[in-house]
Amino acid sequence: MEGGAGSNRPIRILIADDHWVVREGLRMYLGRDPAFQVVGEAEDGQQAVRLAAEHKPDVVLMDLLMPVLDGIAAITAIRRELPGVEVVALTSVFEDDQVVSAIRAGAIGYVLKHAHGLELKEAIRSAAEGRVHLSPEAAERLLREVRGPQTSDHLTERETEVLRLVSLGLSNKQIARELQIGEGTVKTHVSSVLNKLGLQSRTQAALHAVRLGLVRPEEVGTA
Repeated sequence: MEGGAGSNRPIRILIADDHWVVREGLRMYLGRDPAFQVVGEAEDGQQAVRLAAEHKPDVVLMDLLMPVLDGIAAITAIRRELPGVEVVALTSVFEDDQVVSAIRAGAIGYVLKHAHGLELKEAIRSAAEGRVHLSPEAAERLLREVRGPQTSDHLTERETEVLRLVSLGLSNKQIARELQIGEGTVKTHVSSVLNKLGLQSRTQAALHAVRLGLVRPEEVGTA
């Protein structure tokens, strides 16, 4: 989604975490920046899905360990029912396999709860613009866990180039400008790439671009 980012309105955020202190801390921190607007807070996964449908935020910050409905199931539901809403997974320990599951469920990125605030803001901005944002450590870790095609032979030359640019963290608008084609054409190419590779998200596509040798892990999301 390319919602609030790049426009005059703030990026609208839904915070989903079962700990009040975490929600309050995130709300207060993000609330001090006029570029962000917290539109809702959920204390369990089921409530997160309901509030996402109600408020249609640009980005959901989703804790993975949630009561009633866990974060993975909530991400899956939100991405299925609200494809225009991007989700950033929150986790306390990166080695937790649930992070891998979150990417498979359709999260566009992740943030460690002890990450610097500037990293959190960059992850939110990237998500709001539909851009992949993964640290090299995250890309390398996820590459070991997420399996997929080992070849891009069935992609056209243009689709391969779109895949490379997606992995660098470019939005559809930026890719259109780079390739001098229409944004609608880019969306068509991205959908074709995901379908041909059997992938669910741009983040998965970026990981496969690394595996295919189109970019290096440290290049993911750096454009």
